Amino acid sequence: MKIVTCFKLVPEEQDIVITPERALSFDNADAKISQFDLNAIEAAAQLAGDEDEIAALTVGGSLLQNSKVRKDILSRGPHALYMVQDNHLEHALPKETARALVAAVEKIGFDLLIFGEGSGDFYAQQVGLLAGEYLQIPAVNAVSNIQRKGDSIIVERTLEDDIEVISLPLPAVICVTSDINAPRIPSMKAILGAGKKPVIQWTANDIDWHQETLQAELVEISVPPQAERRHIMLDNDSPEAIAELAEHLKKALN
Repeated sequence: MKIVTCFKLVPEEQDIVITPERALSFDNADAKISQFDLNAIEAAAQLAGDEDEIAALTVGGSLLQNSKVRKDILSRGPHALYMVQDNHLEHALPKETARALVAAVEKIGFDLLIFGEGSGDFYAQQVGLLAGEYLQIPAVNAVSNIQRKGDSIIVERTLEDDIEVISLPLPAVICVTSDINAPRIPSMKAILGAGKKPVIQWTANDIDWHQETLQAELVEISVPPQAERRHIMLDNDSPEAIAELAEHLKKALN
């Protein structure tokens, strides 16, 4: 089986700065693997047998230049890393991201595509299902368990009150939840071995992808104004003060 696990690089949250104009500055933000995609990578590593192949795939812009992240990905189980970098993918919305991933994965070849439940920045939860639609193959989200059975896989979907068990023929697309596993921390041996694994870098031309006429475009991201915190001081413990405190708490909870 050839498994391709897709992931997104997102800015490190603690490095994002809010400017006086209530905009977000990513100038000093380092890149990291989206937390939800770590579950997808771990799911691929746990599902694969000795004879199986795992490829990691990402598309994006300038964040893909981070060499530290490349080693991090390859130390978690994938045998090769594929990266498609293009300026038009820097802030791509789900549709364009899915189209680019599909163009790349058709060139790589696959039996199973694994996505996380959403990305760590926008969390749109659309890319995996859109990829399945473009490929015209079965696509299932909210997957909390995966088992192999011959030439198919058995997946469980944890819903509000039920658990669905679905048999999927391959090729297929699945989007796993964060409950499916706890991503392992790579060992030192795995980290050292990651440097010997192949990294294939493509441009949009290499996968025959071009940007279509946009139906939606990300214009800006702004931070809502912060509400001023209210301070009510009660400087004694009289019954009246306690009653007043209780009244303020009731109003706040309602």
